[in-house]
Amino acid sequence: MVLNKKISGIAKALTAAVVVSGGLGLSAGAMAAYPDHPIRMIVGFSAGGTTDVVARIVAKEISQELGQSVVVDNRPGAGSNIGTEMAARAQPDGYTLYMVAVTSAINQTLYKNIHFNLIKDFAPVALAAKVPNVLVVNPQLPVHSVKELVAYAKAHPGKLNFASSGTGTSIHMAGELFKQSAGIDVLHVPYKGSAPALTDLMGGQVQYMFDNMPSAWPHVQAGKLRALAVTTGDRSKTAPDLPTMQESGFPGFDVSSWFGVLAPKGTPAAVVDKLNAAIEKGLYKSDVQARLKGLGAVTVKTTPAEFGEFIQSEVVNWAKVVKASGVTVD
Repeated sequence: MVLNKKISGIAKALTAAVVVSGGLGLSAGAMAAYPDHPIRMIVGFSAGGTTDVVARIVAKEISQELGQSVVVDNRPGAGSNIGTEMAARAQPDGYTLYMVAVTSAINQTLYKNIHFNLIKDFAPVALAAKVPNVLVVNPQLPVHSVKELVAYAKAHPGKLNFASSGTGTSIHMAGELFKQSAGIDVLHVPYKGSAPALTDLMGGQVQYMFDNMPSAWPHVQAGKLRALAVTTGDRSKTAPDLPTMQESGFPGFDVSSWFGVLAPKGTPAAVVDKLNAAIEKGLYKSDVQARLKGLGAVTVKTTPAEFGEFIQSEVVNWAKVVKASGVTVD
């Protein structure tokens, strides 16, 4: 009886080993074949904004490196939360990616009722780019510097509106920080992305905006908007003559946007590593670098682990800004 039990146990162990071995073999084969059909990249903002622009650049490079099309799927709304939640619920098979922006790190504490955890529900893949925000105004507004904008706002309390790509975005928070620091009475008008906000800014429905440089700068060059300052601590190489907010009388004002790729939690590490390698290789091609530089974007190489650590630090740092601003969203 004892011997039979031992034989039976050995047989079960051998059977389990064969099953595991076979599973590993299939898994390895699947990983080698990845990707064997198109990949979807969700973007939480409308087409035309900076997140969308960067996403399409990254999608094209992944496609070229891995030999499969990458379809950008714009899902705007709720300050990008709709897209973020959709990505978090997707199958962790490497065929759904999310172009995350700094907005999601802000939203983690800005929203009272949020249905995702940026750290726990995603597998970090790679940080794609960082860009400065730029303060732009409608050319009809009679101001040519940050100092003049503040003076005009104080002379016309409650008359100026500033746009953003959505409540809680770095664009919005930069506007709130400016409002508090300058002590001005202005109204925030949120939009579903930078593109519609810029359209109304150029049309005169709103008067100024802190927008990401990649989406705003072409309009500045075309004379449709006037740029007053960049929000980073250092001047932008794209516009070296444009002063910083700190140089314009706001010490400590340092806000930038960043964009990266996430996958749903549980996505195989081999897939994550393959995507990371494709993104890093693609973004550092000379023509891609030239295009990103023209948009004011700077690439930063990261491993998946390094990007994960970066996201954690961003969630913590933006929580402090959100608390100081007093802004919350139900």
